[in-house]
Amino acid sequence: MPVSETLKQRIEDVIKSSEIVLFMKGNREAPQCGFSSRVIAVLNGMTDKYHTVDVLADEEMRSGIKEYSDWPTIPQLYANGEFVGGCDLVEQMAKNNELYEQLGLDKDAISVPEITVTEAAVAAIEEVGRQHVDLSVHLNIDDNWVHEFSLSPLTGNEIVVESNGLKLCFNFRSAKRANGLTIDMESTPDGNAFSITNPNAPPSVSEITVHELKALLDEQADLYLFDVREVAEREIAFIEGSILLDEPAVKHIDTLNRDDMLVFQCHTGIRSRSAAEYFRDQGYSRVFNLVGGIDAWSKEIDSDVPCY
Repeated sequence: MPVSETLKQRIEDVIKSSEIVLFMKGNREAPQCGFSSRVIAVLNGMTDKYHTVDVLADEEMRSGIKEYSDWPTIPQLYANGEFVGGCDLVEQMAKNNELYEQLGLDKDAISVPEITVTEAAVAAIEEVGRQHVDLSVHLNIDDNWVHEFSLSPLTGNEIVVESNGLKLCFNFRSAKRANGLTIDMESTPDGNAFSITNPNAPPSVSEITVHELKALLDEQADLYLFDVREVAEREIAFIEGSILLDEPAVKHIDTLNRDDMLVFQCHTGIRSRSAAEYFRDQGYSRVFNLVGGIDAWSKEIDSDVPCY
């Protein structure tokens, strides 16, 4: 069925909205099919400046883009207003080192990070590499700042960095997160393990015990205690001085200094850790999670606060 003029205009408006547009199932954070996930992996290795369209959320767009492109499957990649192709073609162009030019990207303009790999770490990595001489060592740094080594063939799209005679391969997004990285070895109860220090990673969420929090509250220390539980839970029990983390509270946090002390609590300390990590990622440097939550507060500090 031919695409209506209205839908055609809508599709063209989307294509013109960004230099790189991917029509896919799901979004870049949560692809909903393997082919979409594979194209996202290729793009993430080259740039973070692209727009995605979830065709699962728009049936008219899902069928319309197939007719418009004269291409029967999803995902579909557009660059600078031109159709590039589907999953297999995108992967092939990436492998042949043609995709950078097609996307209008200058690979040579990507800054090469400076990293330090100690002699001990080099020896450990090379020992593994000797068993797979046809593969290269890659280091991926994901959105959660998890650092993961892998062995795989070169595709030509990597940023290769050398330290202490060792060559490490990064994709585009990982390279942006790697400047100043130090890789060393440390002894653990389970044996030697890699120790990676990355100055670009956000500070970790610190833990605070109920006894430490009680002491600070008694001292009237400058801190904000946020309760991330549901209103119904708060009606059962709450810690004196805590603030319900609702929309007004979130807006208030936006007005605070990034080095103000923020403490988050829930029932047992699990939900509050997620909230603490969120605000940590927004740039707040003194973020704490209350270990054990209000349950520990009731059992160890104030028995008048009901357990539930």
